[in-house]
Amino acid sequence: MSQTSEQAIDEAVDRALAERRIVGAVVLVARDGEQVYRRAAGLADRETGRPMRPDTVFRWSSLTKPVIAATTMALVERGVLDLTSPVTRWLPGFRPALPSGERPEITVDHLLLHTAGLRYGFGDPTGAYPAAGISDGLDRTELTLAENVDRIASVPLLFPPGTGWAYSVGYDVLGAVIESATGRPLPDVVAELITGPLGLTAGFSLPRTAEPATPYVNGDPEPVRLDEAVPVPFDPRPLLISPERIFDPGQFPSGGAGMAGTADDLMILLETLRSGGGPVLRPETVAEMLPSRTEREAQPGVTGGFGRGWAVVLDPTVEGSPLSAGSLSWGGVYGHSWAVDLERRITVVVCTNTTLEGMVGRFPAEVIAGATLPERRL
Repeated sequence: MSQTSEQAIDEAVDRALAERRIVGAVVLVARDGEQVYRRAAGLADRETGRPMRPDTVFRWSSLTKPVIAATTMALVERGVLDLTSPVTRWLPGFRPALPSGERPEITVDHLLLHTAGLRYGFGDPTGAYPAAGISDGLDRTELTLAENVDRIASVPLLFPPGTGWAYSVGYDVLGAVIESATGRPLPDVVAELITGPLGLTAGFSLPRTAEPATPYVNGDPEPVRLDEAVPVPFDPRPLLISPERIFDPGQFPSGGAGMAGTADDLMILLETLRSGGGPVLRPETVAEMLPSRTEREAQPGVTGGFGRGWAVVLDPTVEGSPLSAGSLSWGGVYGHSWAVDLERRITVVVCTNTTLEGMVGRFPAEVIAGATLPERRL
């Protein structure tokens, strides 16, 4: 007898927990705007035995990026930002140079698409970003947002803007652009334009009384509790992550990695975008965000193209994806993954407390494959 979508997802969750690849997870699936799967499983904190709950808060890391993309486009709609204008219109000092010394023009769209020639410290084989003391928005730092952006501008670009693709701190620079353009702190702008209208609980800091999911990192025979002294193995450089960062309101608001929220928060945002953007964006604005505007070389767990805020499946057969062509996806390094299959009208949210398994391991791949099985009416 053929397997139902719900059975396939249940088996993926049960298997990942039994094999101790993850500590806990919240998995949500929506079809045609109706939630058809909702499960919290495992533990939010293994050492205390605290169970995972549907409303458990997670450190979002790069789940923050679609929020900032939506905020950026909401400001474009209002005429506050312009995709084709140089970033120096709002940040006059942001003029990173090429190795030749030339200082090319970087636009808002270059930042959105990761085509500006910037990078992340953990993706920098040269070590130039760590040497400059640049924060990736995941560590605990004394830097302000403006100071971090200044340091980013001090390192030579990888390539002329618009000629390549590299995952980067561009969304942190976008946060600084938004603050300059509006004259307001980034968290306030995000709350007014996106999280407030959608009723999301997500934000850039948590009170000390909050109990978010405790983060873990892949280990053998089981995941290891992640703390300030445990770097996350990554190629070519380890990730420097501070779980304590989210409790410190003095940390700069990272547009690329700084928010925390629930799986429901992310599902609401993604479903809002899938269904046309109301009440935060116009349908025509969302339509401009969806398609790929760049092709890029495959990276670990990442293939296809990139739109304004997410990866885009270009050819499922080449990329080995169960998603339809044109589908959107991305994740978060704390152990999250999401996908929106526009053709099938399916949205999948996978939030775990285990990195890197929850982001690029078997678990999210098996959940997404299960969620996209043909629906069988019983």
